[in-house]
Amino acid sequence: MSLQLEKLEKNMAKLTIEVPVEELEKGIEAAYRKNKSQISVPGFRKGKVPRAMIEKMYGKGVFLEEAANNVLPDAYEKAVEECEEEIVSSPKIDLVQLEAGKPFIFTAEVALKPEVALGKYKGVVVDKADVEVTDEEVDAELEKERDNNARTISVEDRAVKDGDMTVINFEGFVDGVAFEGGKGENYPLTIGSGAFIPGFEEQLVGAELNKEVEVNVTFPENYQAEELAGKPALFKCTVLEIKEKELPELDDEFAAEVSEFETLAEYKEDIKKNLTEKKEKDAKSKKESDVIEAIVNDSNMDIPEPMIETRQRQMVDEFAQRLQMQGLNMEQYSQFTGLTTDKLLEQVRPQAEANIKSRLVLEAVVAAENIEATEEDFEKEIARMAEVYQMETDKVKEMVGEKGKAEIMKDLAVSKAAEFVVANAEEK
Repeated sequence: MSLQLEKLEKNMAKLTIEVPVEELEKGIEAAYRKNKSQISVPGFRKGKVPRAMIEKMYGKGVFLEEAANNVLPDAYEKAVEECEEEIVSSPKIDLVQLEAGKPFIFTAEVALKPEVALGKYKGVVVDKADVEVTDEEVDAELEKERDNNARTISVEDRAVKDGDMTVINFEGFVDGVAFEGGKGENYPLTIGSGAFIPGFEEQLVGAELNKEVEVNVTFPENYQAEELAGKPALFKCTVLEIKEKELPELDDEFAAEVSEFETLAEYKEDIKKNLTEKKEKDAKSKKESDVIEAIVNDSNMDIPEPMIETRQRQMVDEFAQRLQMQGLNMEQYSQFTGLTTDKLLEQVRPQAEANIKSRLVLEAVVAAENIEATEEDFEKEIARMAEVYQMETDKVKEMVGEKGKAEIMKDLAVSKAAEFVVANAEEK
């Protein structure tokens, strides 16, 4: 196999890859063996037709397309390994020559890793995050825990108020005519939840049990049912049940029930400790993000469009995998949310671009500071992976392989670069 590289504008390149005629012949033979049992020729049993006979009947190129599909992936992978430039996108393939008895030639247009003109990366100044926990924040956490441990009780001696959990019957009318999908029976509705169109729930405040009340609303202009969008509607509603939460008292007994502590004071101290730890962790993460963003803003790089597109697709694929783990596929997600794959790609683009820039500047810091990952770093990472996947470390190493090890070492060096720039940053 031979490779020629032609650099184009904006960090793009065209690889011209020539596959020897012998390799193409192997691909043709493989295609013939795969398909010969499906080809009928008078005078021959299925699967016994000589290749020369098939090519005589259907043309010399009968197996060429499949042969190209067989040969091309390996040829491209070898070209990438041989190429001295770092390729950072999926290839755009064009066939140049595909003829029996001649070398197979194709081109691959790819994006190359752009050079980074690294700006200031030592002594970067960022805002210091506030990690102090206030009494109000502790009280807010206590209220969440009270709410989690509240009892639900039925109410019969008063009208509906904000925050109540109700069960209602309703029927909607537009211009005096009931509309499709506007009727519900024994429908659970928490007042103030925003589950219904604006203005609906507020008008149920003050409604009495088992007494019909009229609710007048206007459907939003962007309402999903176009025939109702922007139209005024009347709903006849009857409240069948009213329930409210009964919050427990904030005392030592409550603390003992919901925590390992005997007193409310001890419980509050523990909440404060946990909130402080969370704020410190968030502050550390934000500092790293702010430092890297500052370095990116002070650096220059020309990112090729296909590099961004490749990262966008990776992010959407990763999202699809997470959905799959929850028992959903992308088609179902699109039906539920109205977000198509194209819209998702558009949504993730800013983050994709930011991720690329962050990685590029950190790789530039790795080079500038001669940062390297050690074998000890690698062993620690393998041990971490073994714990996550519940596998033996030797099995993880075998699964990773030499190529995977090189990528892990690269990632570890980038992580060290992130630690380096944060350690050398200043806070104001």
